[in-house]
Amino acid sequence: MRVFALLLAAFMAAACSQNEEPVKQKEPIDLSHDYFSYANTDQFVTEHLQLDLTVDFELKELRGTASLKMHRRDPSAGEIILDTRDLHIGSVLVGGPDSDGKEAGFEYTDKHPRLGRALKITLPPGLDEQQDMLVQIHYKTDPGASALQWLPKELTAGGKHPFMFSQSQSIHARSWVPLQDTPSVRITYEADIHTPSNLLAVMSADNDPLTPRSGEYRFKMPQPIPSYLLAIAVGNIYFAPIGERTGIYAEPELLDASTFEFSSTQQMLETAESMYGPYQWGRYDLLILPPSFPFGGMENPRLSFITPSVLAGDQSLVSLIAHELAHSWSGNLVTNLTWRDIWLNEGITSYLDARLMEVLFGKDRADEERVLSYRSLLLGLEEVSPAMQALAPVESVDDPDQSQGGLQYQKGQLFLEHLESIFGRENFDPFLAAYFKHFEFQSISSEQFLDYLDSNLLTKYPGKYSREQVEEWLYQPGLPVDASIPGSSTLDQASHVAGQWAKGEVPVNEVPLSDWSPQATVHFINSLPLELDEAQLDELDKNFAFSQTRNAEIGRAWFQQVAARRYLPAYAAMETFLTSNGRVHLIRPAYAALVKNGDDAELARSLFEAARARYHPLTIRILERELTSPDAMN
Repeated sequence: MRVFALLLAAFMAAACSQNEEPVKQKEPIDLSHDYFSYANTDQFVTEHLQLDLTVDFELKELRGTASLKMHRRDPSAGEIILDTRDLHIGSVLVGGPDSDGKEAGFEYTDKHPRLGRALKITLPPGLDEQQDMLVQIHYKTDPGASALQWLPKELTAGGKHPFMFSQSQSIHARSWVPLQDTPSVRITYEADIHTPSNLLAVMSADNDPLTPRSGEYRFKMPQPIPSYLLAIAVGNIYFAPIGERTGIYAEPELLDASTFEFSSTQQMLETAESMYGPYQWGRYDLLILPPSFPFGGMENPRLSFITPSVLAGDQSLVSLIAHELAHSWSGNLVTNLTWRDIWLNEGITSYLDARLMEVLFGKDRADEERVLSYRSLLLGLEEVSPAMQALAPVESVDDPDQSQGGLQYQKGQLFLEHLESIFGRENFDPFLAAYFKHFEFQSISSEQFLDYLDSNLLTKYPGKYSREQVEEWLYQPGLPVDASIPGSSTLDQASHVAGQWAKGEVPVNEVPLSDWSPQATVHFINSLPLELDEAQLDELDKNFAFSQTRNAEIGRAWFQQVAARRYLPAYAAMETFLTSNGRVHLIRPAYAALVKNGDDAELARSLFEAARARYHPLTIRILERELTSPDAMN
């Protein structure tokens, strides 16, 4: 954070409105420093991690050893600094690659509420000439580790066995492994995991579908990955194949529904390969987690973690799978250098998943999802501060999980769609495939992307689009005036019908909901005018059973309306929705609407407290802060 104040001041000047003259970036600025890591990566860098951990459900802890093979970049450096959060370190041994480790002194810095504490390790005597060394750390995690959720058997699908899973992104790997927790460092890893003998362990590594349950599991990840892709889960998990290289891990109660819902995964994989180059991770499997999982999915390599909230029964929400699969290229293969560059992961991936959906399910459906993404972008631009609206801003020191409010997904997608519209798919697709190949297994900055784009697309087709126009997307708030806006005739119809019905021009039995996709239904709900009365809401719910919907996205849209309009007859169903889902995307809008409607802030807090035990630590942290500070939900 040593240069943050200077850089923030420089970029605040760029936070102008769309109607003002854009501020050009005059001088190159070094933004490679990761504000969210203490690690002295300029002096030492980790190359390989070996874990030997015991999973203890009774104590809610992982305990054992993390061994880091490190390379010394600075011959004069005598102190290694790692990232930790709430880890209990027993001892540290440091030695050369061919020598026994010697006990090393270590100390913590003061605790930061989000960054945790730096672990400073003093090299023991005799290592002055060693460039490569092995750092062995004996430790255990805290029961409240931010990356781990320990679910009692009552909160699992089967109700008979406990479940534990991790969520390392963005900076939560440090809460279960002491390491250099920054995407700029890519590591290979191996792990020996010891569990109760009746449970199965899986990781973001080479899971063997035929692994017998033994309580002793060994994993290897031969490709270098950033720390946020470290992942582990342990539970009553079983496997079912989908295709030659794809399959499902889930509790047995969810296995059949999951294999049906995600049966297109193998086809998605083959389609993505045909467009963007070989899939380089071996198998691509999905792990269906309990409903407390805080996100829709997490692109852990070889094994994406997936929320059960997308089990809609009609394959209508599988764009989430397309998104996590697409991360195998944008994010996992080519990674953001720091969290300032996260749009390189999420924006490009959002573009790729829309392309996959178009091939597999048709352009109309893909366009519907593009329009819904654009609507979310416009709402986000109203809520996110101008300083954080650029694709590549100076990163906020507040919270890397929340700083851009999702704009990195939607604005990044719109940026790539704009480039596609200018250069044509016949030119843009080969550019993207070459980009993934050129930077494979590297972490890069927004500026490296910009230079590559300039050399391999902009100057290749002169006069179509300039570097300065690209820089407006990267460094300015809002949207450029020439941004390509997506459209959908089916969503236009849904919006039009919503207005007609509200005015009494179309009776409810003539609203063609059964002919629409769930995405169009969501848009219909979002398009309802503000002045609806309770009788009209009652008419909708009685005819379309929105309060009982199985589709989580329809539920999200509906219960936000319920809370905002204080439609009390649906409050019981809303409570069920909030307490049975832990995905932040689904439940945050209703909580926010309750806080803002002027009457239900206390109700929101009481519902949250009732559901707290079901929520993941990350969900609790996000909602707790926002419910105690209503301005944070604006």
